[in-house]
Amino acid sequence: MSNIFDGAGEIAKREMVLFFLVDQSGSMEGTKMGQVNEAIREAIPMLRDVGGSDAKIKIAALLFSSGCRWMYAEPIPVEDFQWKPVDTFGVTDFGAACQELAKKMSRKAFLKSPSASVAPAIFLMSDGQPTDEYKEGLELLNKNSWFKHAIRVALAIGADADDNVLAEFTGTMEAVTRIYSPEALRKFIHFVTVKTAQIGTQWDSDGDPTKTRQDNMIQKLDDFLKDNPDINQNADDGGW
Repeated sequence: MSNIFDGAGEIAKREMVLFFLVDQSGSMEGTKMGQVNEAIREAIPMLRDVGGSDAKIKIAALLFSSGCRWMYAEPIPVEDFQWKPVDTFGVTDFGAACQELAKKMSRKAFLKSPSASVAPAIFLMSDGQPTDEYKEGLELLNKNSWFKHAIRVALAIGADADDNVLAEFTGTMEAVTRIYSPEALRKFIHFVTVKTAQIGTQWDSDGDPTKTRQDNMIQKLDDFLKDNPDINQNADDGGW
């Protein structure tokens, strides 16, 4: 006789997708892309205990340069996810990435979990400025209900990234951080990857019903930068 509670844990388990949006344009060549690859690869195992028994995390990676592409055809459970080394080429078609993200951020695509899904987390990394007409793609994203409620953090790598464009994506400059050195890049990616997953799988935001998950993430980000005052300071030698 089968147990009537068989599978009950799976039914109750919530699912969150963590999206990495990574600029792989030619200007990311060398140390920048090398550190991004290494830092994300190192951070993935840190996520495997996040969420506990009542939540699970999946990973999706969207890479953009001249056009955009997904690293995998669908989100992969964190236990099985392997970061593939990303190479660099082309320009920075950020608008194409926004349109593709909006397309997949749907119950008919990447957020079709049969269990209760929570709003995703999105971590954007770029070292340049859009080379396509990105406004249309961003407008499409801003109409997406999942995107509106997502945790959104952006990393400006080096001196040439456009903070204002990244803030349009996150909704606030408070969720944008500029990094100037390989060491800071690695540390920041580790922090954001783990913290967005932790906050994203919580039922609430530190018990305060007036705070959104995004509010909570911004507070954690502010605390992190205060505790690490050198993380976003420009090095005398340019860092890179």
